[in-house]
Amino acid sequence: MIFRVLLKFTENQSKNQDFKEHKLLTINMLIIFKDQLINTLQQQTILRGQSQSTLDNYIRQVALISLEFNKLPEDLSEDDINGYLTTLALSPKSPSRSSFKHAIYGLRYYYRHIGQTTRAINLPSLKKEVKLPVILNREELRRLFKTPTPLKHRIALALIYYGGLRSQEASNMKISDIDFERKAIHIRQSKYKKDRIVTLSEYMAKGLKTYLAVEKPHIWLFNGKDSDGRYSSKGLNWVMREALKKAGIIKEVSLHTLRHSYATHLLEDGVNILLIRKLLGHAKIETTMIYLHVAQCPISSAQSPLDMLYPQK
Repeated sequence: MIFRVLLKFTENQSKNQDFKEHKLLTINMLIIFKDQLINTLQQQTILRGQSQSTLDNYIRQVALISLEFNKLPEDLSEDDINGYLTTLALSPKSPSRSSFKHAIYGLRYYYRHIGQTTRAINLPSLKKEVKLPVILNREELRRLFKTPTPLKHRIALALIYYGGLRSQEASNMKISDIDFERKAIHIRQSKYKKDRIVTLSEYMAKGLKTYLAVEKPHIWLFNGKDSDGRYSSKGLNWVMREALKKAGIIKEVSLHTLRHSYATHLLEDGVNILLIRKLLGHAKIETTMIYLHVAQCPISSAQSPLDMLYPQK
């Protein structure tokens, strides 16, 4: 369907805006964007192994900056763009960093598409922030997992932590991806279009079997209100926020914190960082190495290599 990506945005935004604003945004987006540009952006994100949500974010940010000034990007002055990007960069809200990044990349694609390569090159470069992830300790996790009343919510949160899943991976998981006989969980076509396997323990298997018997989901492991019947990432994030409030956990964390906690606890339990990288599905070991700065690994038990040369008899 033409403009399906744009309509998806406006459908989501209509929950927070009145009908007139929703309609205005739809019309403006349809005027601003042509199928050719969307196809170009889609080709670039596919070639780079990026997700549909990344494409959506690029298009959305270019649309928003155009709506801000009521101009197409090629008609914006350098001062317009720099002022808009400065506002995003200085915003204290945590999503602003992602918005800034998507605005930069979206505009670069746009300007290259219309032949203004120089403007694309002159856009600000992105300096990567190095922030240590906040994690939940084991006692907090136990409180979190027992808090939700619905069994589906308890199992969903526990499974995301158990396998170090991204929210989209949990949303996309099908019943058929759980292999009880082989004791394996198959995570399919995740970030970077990679599959990976996570071992299924007896404890997690028992919980999943109980959940399947009680809830009887269809096709998707977690059914929800999405058009295809799956539980959306947004829905899973809502479950996490509600559980955090009820559990009295005041740390500034999100659903993705369960993945950070999974990796950190594995490292603290002595699992090799190369194996952790494989379990997480990271493309680069540098991404996994950030957990070395978070994990509290005991050093008192470490022995000098010299001691191993002359073991005590």
